[in-house]
Amino acid sequence: MTIRVLVVDDHAIVRDGLVTVLSLVPDLQVVGEAADGAEAIAMVAADPPDVVLMDLRMPGTDGPTATASIARSHPGVAVLVLTTYADDDSIVGALRAGARGYLTKDAGRAELATAIRAVATGQATFDAEVGARLVAQLAALSPTAPSPTAPTPLRDRFPELTPREADVLERIAAGRTNPEIAAELFLTVPTVKSYVNQVFAKLGVRTRAEAVALVLR
Repeated sequence: MTIRVLVVDDHAIVRDGLVTVLSLVPDLQVVGEAADGAEAIAMVAADPPDVVLMDLRMPGTDGPTATASIARSHPGVAVLVLTTYADDDSIVGALRAGARGYLTKDAGRAELATAIRAVATGQATFDAEVGARLVAQLAALSPTAPSPTAPTPLRDRFPELTPREADVLERIAAGRTNPEIAAELFLTVPTVKSYVNQVFAKLGVRTRAEAVALVLR
């Protein structure tokens, strides 16, 4: 299936480069380019793509503002941030706005294509630097690692979760995949998937990125 992508960046040369790179990937199709957040919002409203590749810092309507608008009005459209900045405020701000993934512009073509495919299917994705920052923030919230059978500190923040669901949420926030969570908690992958669905339902989130943003608030 071809994934339709809207490229948003205020620098024309960056947009041109991204269009060229993505045109080399058979299952990706660039369906538009926007120079700022306001233009991106209008283009998504007129013809929703599958994924918006969003810069953060742009004149006028910036990336987080546009991301929040798109997430609110078109929840089926995934926003993947692609930016120069990897500071904590930028990362958390983008996730809170509704971005499903976050890459820096150091990403190569293969990594970018993989991330686009991931967010298009509802997964959260972060590059190595961003993932490390998220793990560090989570460690600051939870200084001691929980045992597989003990309730996590997140249990106190989200009393609607069972201890096991809180364990799963903590590992989602740390960027673990379902197989990795299964290995750490000595569960089967289908069981972890069931726990993930229960966590999402109880917290009122749809994606792993939204769950991460909620933990980091």
